[in-house]
Amino acid sequence: MEFQLYDPPTSGSLIGRDEDGLRVPDDPIVGVAPGDGIGAEIWAAARPVLEAAVERAYGSQRSVVWFELLAGESAQEKFGERLPKETVEALRHFQVGLKGPLATPQEGGVGSLNVELRRRLELHSGLRPVKWLEGVPCPVKHPEKLDLLVFRELTEDLHAGVEWSADSETARSLIERVGSEEGIELREGSALALKPLSAFASKRLVRRAIEYALERGRSSVTLVHEANVLPQTEGSFRDWGYELAAEEFGPQTVSEAELWEKYDGSRPDNKIVIKDRLMDTMFQQLLLRPDNHSVIAATNLNGQYLASALAAQAGGASLGAGASFGEEVTLFETAHGSAPKQAGRDSANPSALMLAGALLLEHLGWTEAGRLVVKAVQETIQSQRVTADLERRMSGGTLLSCSEFGAAVLEGLQARE
Repeated sequence: MEFQLYDPPTSGSLIGRDEDGLRVPDDPIVGVAPGDGIGAEIWAAARPVLEAAVERAYGSQRSVVWFELLAGESAQEKFGERLPKETVEALRHFQVGLKGPLATPQEGGVGSLNVELRRRLELHSGLRPVKWLEGVPCPVKHPEKLDLLVFRELTEDLHAGVEWSADSETARSLIERVGSEEGIELREGSALALKPLSAFASKRLVRRAIEYALERGRSSVTLVHEANVLPQTEGSFRDWGYELAAEEFGPQTVSEAELWEKYDGSRPDNKIVIKDRLMDTMFQQLLLRPDNHSVIAATNLNGQYLASALAAQAGGASLGAGASFGEEVTLFETAHGSAPKQAGRDSANPSALMLAGALLLEHLGWTEAGRLVVKAVQETIQSQRVTADLERRMSGGTLLSCSEFGAAVLEGLQARE
């Protein structure tokens, strides 16, 4: 790939791909977009930790070559556009990327840059792991029961962004047509949005969730929906999920109904239970009995709500990391916003970007390095040396800046035997 906006790396090798998946060299080039607001600060704290984990795990045999890219406000200032084509193409070219928070301007008519980036990179399945790190202050009595993987469809549902303003001719025409042809009365002057769900995208998401569950020895996949209110869309998502499980993973899965009919409720060895829950019921169960669920598959909006609520149960968004998968590209990212009021104050928590980096390392097959990052973050928090977001909820904690926390994690990692 030829670059006009960036100077390409002078070292490193391209990640390849074959029928078995990624072919990762010992010096892969990975695109990084630090993002807006606190993005540059948390990247400065996270980068040395990720590099030290790789060195600790593999010595000089392996290293990541980071290729820094611009998106968001920094790209707007330098290139005159928030998401340059070359940034997107570089992420596609290198296949694996890491992203900090991107701001969405509050003025009307400007869409989410995260959604636009996913659309242009054709990222269709989102993953949010939720697991409590010991020592993190949180609002629930038994946070140790939290260990879930939330998969969320990214291309459809209301986040597809198909909508019409209240004064548009399209909205007026649709209101009239729905009333005359369907007998459904909508208030005149209503703004409208479309909620598209397809069998193709829904099954693709559930397939990804089941494959992930099988690879990681998980016990169940729960399809979350609102079929009681929206049987044609949310109900179809549920039905398509069960169909996909039976068609493609029949020998490896069992439905919850079959579990009781054939096995008296006891899960057979080496089988994943496929079950479903209504959205409101799921919120309650994740508070009362979170360990009854292992992997969640949900439509776009439901998945976002569930992941955000679970992040709060585990201690807050500053620890939230995730990934967005496509057929060619995987982008690892923080789950929190750009926090512009904190920018430049060296006070943000860089843990989420460190944990996103750990997920990236595991994706490369460098599992040992990824685990070292998670362990170092956890042990630093357990020592109660933390940034302001956690210190204010602790008794006897030591307040660290963003850079000081990064140095503490790095010190702990390098000191490990």
